[in-house]
Amino acid sequence: MAQLGMFDNARKVFDEMLERDCARTVLSFNALLGACVKSKKFDEAEGLFKVLSKELEIEPDLVSYNTVLKAFCEMGSLDSAVTLLDEMEKKGLEPDLITFNTLLNGFYAKGRFVDGERIWEQMKEKNVEPDVRSYNAKLLGLALERRMEDAVKVVEEMKSGGIQLDTFSYSALIRGFVNDGDLKKAKHWYHEIGRSGCKLDRLTLEGLIPFALQKGDFMFAYGICKCVLCSKLPVQNVLIQSVVDVLAEKSKIEAATELVKLGDAHHAYSLEIK
Repeated sequence: MAQLGMFDNARKVFDEMLERDCARTVLSFNALLGACVKSKKFDEAEGLFKVLSKELEIEPDLVSYNTVLKAFCEMGSLDSAVTLLDEMEKKGLEPDLITFNTLLNGFYAKGRFVDGERIWEQMKEKNVEPDVRSYNAKLLGLALERRMEDAVKVVEEMKSGGIQLDTFSYSALIRGFVNDGDLKKAKHWYHEIGRSGCKLDRLTLEGLIPFALQKGDFMFAYGICKCVLCSKLPVQNVLIQSVVDVLAEKSKIEAATELVKLGDAHHAYSLEIK
């Protein structure tokens, strides 16, 4: 609700600026656009950009374009985003890393890998160096395509370029190998993230736990749950309970009991041995 009210407040302040003898500049215009996108009023952002800027004779700058690009990508209007990119360049505005990362995230995440690669090539042509967010977008795209060998090559490219993997990098790899049905490699990257000091996100863990059980590696599932409980990560209670149930069924009562005790200790989980 706070985010929804953010735009209304921003618009009120923007509209009152003239009464307060404050000039409405591209900076205040960008602040209004930003509040609009953060409030997820993406259609309205496009309207402000196209109509209000002309009414007030405000010339949008790079920040303005990047903000509306984000709105288009969030809406899934990726072709409109590319058109806007072309418009930027015609106006003499050079796209930056934020521009390209916004587009890469949009295309790769929507399964439009070929188009994502086209944007990647444009980024290279403009001599804009990719960062970890750029690579994470590509890793996600490769994971969705189930091209995990290529994803591992991208990781090697990152390492050779001195770019450290983060939580999102590891999550993309683990989810990709889970979707590919490869427990051995999913386990490898799970242990790698432990060594890196990064933390796994909830969605990745919630995919990895049932996958480990499905593959019959209930002790690996137990290890994940123990880590979750000790780290107080917010994973669904039913998933931890499913591991407790399997451990009890396999006569691993000591391990099952340990998970129940850990759940009780942190007051976040209601677990029991049935």
